[in-house]
Amino acid sequence: MVLLNDLANRITLDDPEERRVLSRVSWAQYEALLADLGDSSAYRVHFLDGVLEILAPSRNHESGKTRIGDLLLIYFLETDTEYFPMGSTTLKKPEKKAGGEPDESYCIGTDKEFPDLAIEVIVTSGSINRLELYRRLGVREVWFWQKNRLSLYHQREENPDQFAETAGYEAIQQSEVLPDLDLELLTSCLQNPNPLAAAKAFRQGLQTQG
Repeated sequence: MVLLNDLANRITLDDPEERRVLSRVSWAQYEALLADLGDSSAYRVHFLDGVLEILAPSRNHESGKTRIGDLLLIYFLETDTEYFPMGSTTLKKPEKKAGGEPDESYCIGTDKEFPDLAIEVIVTSGSINRLELYRRLGVREVWFWQKNRLSLYHQREENPDQFAETAGYEAIQQSEVLPDLDLELLTSCLQNPNPLAAAKAFRQGLQTQG
């Protein structure tokens, strides 16, 4: 196994999206790596049951994350929705052996320790089950942006067995955290290759709906 204290030096950004996965990692080693990488780290680090995954995001990854965040900011402003952005804040529950850093995350309505919504941009598949990770972290809703499509999942604490294959989350067609958000409008604007045109079209669409 690669020694964690050497890991930061051995990962490079030469690959468009580089991923490292280590097994049999202790929680103390995970915490030590986070401290070594620091708050300004360009990496996303996830931990679940002793498996550590480190991602060096590609430009496409970061572009997708930023564009989703930009459009959601427009939505919050246009609809006067109370929101508290948490970005890629490191979320940790040592008692659950879970820690992660979403691409974007938000508390809606009131500020909380853990977000109501986590968003992941998927460019390359990883080894850690993101839904299981976010279930343990208590995130109510998770969005995945992959291949120019949004997939939404909402936690069903009252009936987890029914959705065991998706870690207690149900695939949904409409957000329950942001029930008034037009996902077709959001998706079509995210698919627009011009970020400025997409933002203008999204704002205009929201104003038309209002």
